[in-house]
This record gives sequence, structure tokens and C-alpha cells, in this order.
Amino acid sequence: MNFRRGSRSAEPEINLIPLIDVVLVIIIFLMLTTTFSKISGLEINLPSAESAGAESVPNEIIVAVTAAGEVTVNRQPVADRSIESLATALGKAAPAGGSEPVVVINADAKAAHQSVIDVMQAAQRAGLGHVTFATQAPAQ
Repeated sequence: MNFRRGSRSAEPEINLIPLIDVVLVIIIFLMLTTTFSKISGLEINLPSAESAGAESVPNEIIVAVTAAGEVTVNRQPVADRSIESLATALGKAAPAGGSEPVVVINADAKAAHQSVIDVMQAAQRAGLGHVTFATQAPAQ
């Protein structure tokens, strides 16, 4: 055994390099796991289901989606269910002058969600940014 009595070892030193490495690993981990917010291309205004009275909007396009997935634009059936044909039908229904019309989506409760999304994408492609949904007041 080696017992040293009079000699003291050098003072301990603090090494910052491992600390910096750990901080850099944490920063890289946070950068990789951070989610970024996506900005929607459509401005969607959801109406309240408990309103006192219906607002009358003179410049609106009524789009009805049935449970079978059939789509009508201002009571005119759209033969093809593709987004392009829906966009052309919405473009024809929009008036040439005046304020931008509001697209009112009136979908059946059992309609496929994809049908409603297709109508919203067609409205975006047609340049119609104001989209709202029709609701029914709850039965009392």
C-alpha cells in the first residue's frame, strides 16, 4: 500500500467540454422533435348551432352533399365527383362582380368526410376563401 502523507494531489478542475456536448445533444433533440404549425389556406367560419335567427347572406353558394356522396351546387347536380369538376361548378356559380360569395356546405350527417373535404379543396381552387357549414338547431 502506498500512503502519501505530505504530498497533496493537484486540485480538481472542472471540465466544461462534456457539459457543452450534453447541451448540444439536447438542442439537437429539441430541434428534431419540434412540431411546426401549418397555416390553413382557407378561412373557415363555423356557425353556432344555437343561434337566435339565421343571417341572410345575399351572395352565397349552397353546396349540398348527400349521404351517398352526391354533390349539388345551387341545386344543380355535379356529374363528376372530382375536385376539378367541383371547382369549375363553384367557379360558374360565383357571380362575376361584387363581394366574394360565401360557400355554405350543407352535408348530411352520414356523408363521407372525404366528400366534404373535396368540396373545401374545390372552393380553395376556385378562389373562394369564405366557407361555412350549415347546422341544424337541436330538437327540444
